[in-house]
Amino acid sequence: MGLPVRTPSARPAWAPAPPETPIRVGQLEVRLAQSGVEVAAAQALRYRIFYDEMGAQPTRAMLASRRDIDAHDNVCDHLLVIDHDAGVRGQVVGTYRLLRQSVAQAHGGFYSAGEYDLTPLLAQAPASGQLLELGRSCVAPAYRNTTTISLLWRGIASYLQAHRIGHLFGCASLHGTDPDAHAAELSYLYHHHLAPPELRARTLPEHFVEMDRLPAERIDARATARTLPPLLKGYLRVGAMVGDGAFIDRQFNTVDVFVVMPVAQITRRYAGRFDLGADTTAA
Repeated sequence: MGLPVRTPSARPAWAPAPPETPIRVGQLEVRLAQSGVEVAAAQALRYRIFYDEMGAQPTRAMLASRRDIDAHDNVCDHLLVIDHDAGVRGQVVGTYRLLRQSVAQAHGGFYSAGEYDLTPLLAQAPASGQLLELGRSCVAPAYRNTTTISLLWRGIASYLQAHRIGHLFGCASLHGTDPDAHAAELSYLYHHHLAPPELRARTLPEHFVEMDRLPAERIDARATARTLPPLLKGYLRVGAMVGDGAFIDRQFNTVDVFVVMPVAQITRRYAGRFDLGADTTAA
């Protein structure tokens, strides 16, 4: 999308100041990246998860640097979980990439706009608060537990409060690029979690893959829900809905579905658990 490539030492001038009181549980802390070095650490973690573990296809530049890099890294905020007991300066063990609407509009648009028509969502934003795109979520294998995931969500909750976010959105992935192999999952999502028209992003025509692959009566909803990837199950648990159409991402070896989450709905369900609408200072 014509976005400039940032050097590792730079920090985006538009990023909000990190919170004065980080959110910390034991040796784990969640906060925004404060330097290019920390962004590079998040990119290195993403590379290990997406490329080494999950079989994504790196570019030559990524292979040489062993970092997952794209131009949107230049304009995003990077939420980090840092283990302060690992290494001299701590180790990044979890990350989310955050792109809020005001920044996206000034720097070439949302990442998801290359896969989905976001027109319905963009029309909702002025009244409900700006949009926040979530992406590049990953956690190191040894830290895939409730504590780490809860810390990431507490960090997101703090960010929502700071920036008057109305809706979260992004992509969730099913492993592999054969949609027929995921016919039950895609059909389950279509029949049980389809967003209303006013929030329903749609895969761009040239990339559109039908999700309604099986009739509802042929799907064991409970059994199929259990087979969904943990990230997607987590999104649905907080009230996420899906867009119309899947997208085949051959670089990442996935079938992607669009997810959207109204912040007000998340707040009603999880205000206490993730400190939404409450104080999010250190625990």
